[in-house]
Amino acid sequence: MTAIQAPPKTRRVVFPFTAIVGQEEMKLALLLNVIDPKIGGVMIMGDRGTGKSTTIRALADLLPEIEVVANDPFNSHPSDPDMMSDEVRRQVEENIPLQTTQKKVMMVDLPLGATEDRVCGTIDIEKALSEGVKAFEPGLLAKANRGILYVDEVNLLDDHLVDVLLDSAASGWNTVEREGISIRHPAQFVLVGSGNPEEGELRPQLLDRFGMHAEIRTVKEPALRVKIVEQRSDFDQNPAKFCDQYQTEQDALQEKLIQAQQLLNEVNLDYDLRVKISEVCSALDVDGLRGDIVTNRAAKAITALEGRKEVTVDDIRRVMTLCLRHRLRKDPLESIDSGYKVQKEFNRVFGLETPRTE
Repeated sequence: MTAIQAPPKTRRVVFPFTAIVGQEEMKLALLLNVIDPKIGGVMIMGDRGTGKSTTIRALADLLPEIEVVANDPFNSHPSDPDMMSDEVRRQVEENIPLQTTQKKVMMVDLPLGATEDRVCGTIDIEKALSEGVKAFEPGLLAKANRGILYVDEVNLLDDHLVDVLLDSAASGWNTVEREGISIRHPAQFVLVGSGNPEEGELRPQLLDRFGMHAEIRTVKEPALRVKIVEQRSDFDQNPAKFCDQYQTEQDALQEKLIQAQQLLNEVNLDYDLRVKISEVCSALDVDGLRGDIVTNRAAKAITALEGRKEVTVDDIRRVMTLCLRHRLRKDPLESIDSGYKVQKEFNRVFGLETPRTE
């Protein structure tokens, strides 16, 4: 079955990912999560108007199309049982042929006022009782399966809903139970949260559940600011022409991501380096082992992104601050470390010199 695509003229044009100036920390964290979704998502904290939403939409648009089971509300994978809904799995077990189609990776925007029913889905009890079928109305988690779930102003979202999102992101499944009826479906997505620190921080317990924490700041250099303003103006005047200028770079980055995903399982992280990663986590008094696990995964992902199979000390250095800075807080009133503590401890354990700050 061929994919039905909107004519090029009517498809919404998105600002190209490769055209985004600066914000390297945010871009790297997003790319690594796409290569290995098990990193556990990214929390982006920074000033207003720094292109957070633009960058995330650009990332979703950059990703290659995925193969899904046609007319399935959960974007089920046609051959991976862990990414299939119960109905699709039943069809596979009964050898019923599946119709498949290609689909753009979904980027689901979670509105701030969303209810739990809207997020998780609802069960129609009347239909279940009268017709004897499990009548399930899928929610946003179903739509986000195998895609990106973006929560802007996550620090203003109800803590209970944040918990639900993080649980689904970690387990890869969403379970809805009501009146003795239980339905579950795959919900594997890259969770991206963003917020402005002025409007309050997330509780440390919830922050710890995000794999990475990227900080973004307003660009200070006048020349760069002018370039960003000019780019935005060019894009708004003629989006199609602007995107054409970056098409070669977009295609190259997309190919790089596909190759990195395929290479990831072959990447090796030496035992001695793993011990040193854990030594840094221990010295920084990071609670639990999530910091160790995420740093290991992120180091492998950045190695795969660059087309290599052996993790180096420099790979670990580039991802460690992203993976650990939000795990250092013990007091909710304490601000998040900009990365100095993590880098200082990293340099000590790995035997490198700490650069002096002027």
